[in-house]
Amino acid sequence: MSYAAQSDLVARYGNEMLLELTDRADPPAGAIDGTVVTQALNDADAAINGYLLGRYALPLSTTPPLLKDLAVPIAVYKLHRDTVSEKVRLDYLDALKMLSQIASGAVRLAVAGIEPAASGASGVRTTDRVRPLTPENLKGFI
Repeated sequence: MSYAAQSDLVARYGNEMLLELTDRADPPAGAIDGTVVTQALNDADAAINGYLLGRYALPLSTTPPLLKDLAVPIAVYKLHRDTVSEKVRLDYLDALKMLSQIASGAVRLAVAGIEPAASGASGVRTTDRVRPLTPENLKGFI
């Protein structure tokens, strides 16, 4: 299941930009290459799944809108072969930052029953035997 579709890329960035990024034929075909778009979307999905893997059971039953919003800038960044504009780069970095927050648990996805249950522990707890300090066990130090 893909988190975003070609139509999402077109809706956010427009036909012209996608045509420029995906039409790699020689001579140019004048149409968006669906194979190139699919590969970029698959790369974006793989990146997102890498962040979700330890926290959520994959594949997700539904796609939260947040993941679609993150998949689109990642896919557009992956479509660039050479240099990217500052806006595309910053959108990509923002998406990765949000994915890091999801992976750490600071941001939660609206997917019911998927996230592992917390243990209820609030910190480190250790137990050990009592160690009384007596002159007998401290011989040579006192």
